[in-house]
Amino acid sequence: MGNKIKGKSKYYYEYDRNLDNAKQSKDYPKWENVTPTKKEDRVPEYYKGKNGYEARKVCDNFDLPYHLATAVTYILRSYHKHDTPIECLTKAKAHLEFEIEKYEELA
Repeated sequence: MGNKIKGKSKYYYEYDRNLDNAKQSKDYPKWENVTPTKKEDRVPEYYKGKNGYEARKVCDNFDLPYHLATAVTYILRSYHKHDTPIECLTKAKAHLEFEIEKYEELA
């Protein structure tokens, strides 16, 4: 088998690699120096409306299926993320088509 790395199978996994006693690379910061991200900082501004409503929470409130929720989030951010809305609206259109195809396959 040519897939062995340093005498280990390609399926070998170091279970302790993320534990505190694991070796830390000098390229990565030590975990105690990393500031946890605040919940409110995780959502980009282009996903928030004027009153602070988040696109994902609006979609969750309406129990939208994946493709419809994705289309709605693209539409809601379309005039806020890029200079023109074309990229976001094109992606929204694709997800609407995916949802339509799903129902056409059932018919």
